[in-house]
Amino acid sequence: MSRLPTPITRPALRTPARPARRTGRREPARRTGRREAATAWAFVLPSVLVILGLSVIPVLWSLLLSFQYSDLLTPSVWVGWDNYRRLADDPQFGQAVRNTLEYTALYVPLSIGLGLVLALVLNRRIRFAGLYRTLLFVPFVVSAAAQGVLFSFILDPEFGAANSLLHHLGVSPQGFLSDPGQALLVLVGISLWSGTGFCVVIYLAALQDVPRELTEAATLDGAERRHVLRHVTLPTIAPVSVFLLLWQTISALQVFDLVYVTTKGGPLGSTTVIVYFVWEQAFRNFTAGYGAAAAYVLGVALLVAAAALRLVRRRGDRRIEGATS
Repeated sequence: MSRLPTPITRPALRTPARPARRTGRREPARRTGRREAATAWAFVLPSVLVILGLSVIPVLWSLLLSFQYSDLLTPSVWVGWDNYRRLADDPQFGQAVRNTLEYTALYVPLSIGLGLVLALVLNRRIRFAGLYRTLLFVPFVVSAAAQGVLFSFILDPEFGAANSLLHHLGVSPQGFLSDPGQALLVLVGISLWSGTGFCVVIYLAALQDVPRELTEAATLDGAERRHVLRHVTLPTIAPVSVFLLLWQTISALQVFDLVYVTTKGGPLGSTTVIVYFVWEQAFRNFTAGYGAAAAYVLGVALLVAAAALRLVRRRGDRRIEGATS
């Protein structure tokens, strides 16, 4: 009698045994985490102390100082808002504000415009382009104090090289830094000599990131260079322009070294800017509370400028998003 084949059956699934809970390893893990946190804080703590000691604490201390009368030698006296009221009626502070705004209004657009033009020229394939870029950026590396000393010799009204050159050209000698009508404009020119190179480098980096597909497509559609520049290149590098506008504005509002080395705020206060006014009040006239109040007026102006430029950038981004969608 033949045997029947054994049926093929699926083997029963075996549930894996649950590992036993290890209760003794949680505490070493916690200790390891605490050690890592302590090690991290040990590395970060010096930087935190430097930031607190050189930025946060001085800011709070100067804020309290702006509501006091203090000469940094005798005990200070609380005067409330009197320092700010004095600033509103002080003609010297008003002149410093006007000089700062005039300097900013001239320096910022000229530096950005010249930087863009030079960057467009150097972005092409020309001989010695690297040399030209280096020569334009070198003045930015030179400190403002060194620039002031250099141009003080060049623009000296009696022995300077500038008046010597003008004499050979048949032009009458100029006062430059000693003339109240020319001093601020001369400072703007010196700042352009050094600050334009920074704009050139930033714009060169932005121009090299413009997609070639966009420019080639516009060229194939018959667009001229000026149309490509206006409708393709400039909208693409618009965020960089906003950044430079903010950076150059803050730099212009905080100018001090160049004024201190060249003119000391003169002649007749024609180059006294806000930061130099703060230094003069605090460390020459020994009215530290009054100078701190002027510094906080400048700080509020910087915050307003930064907020306004950020708002403009957000609106521009929304317009670009709406156009692309």
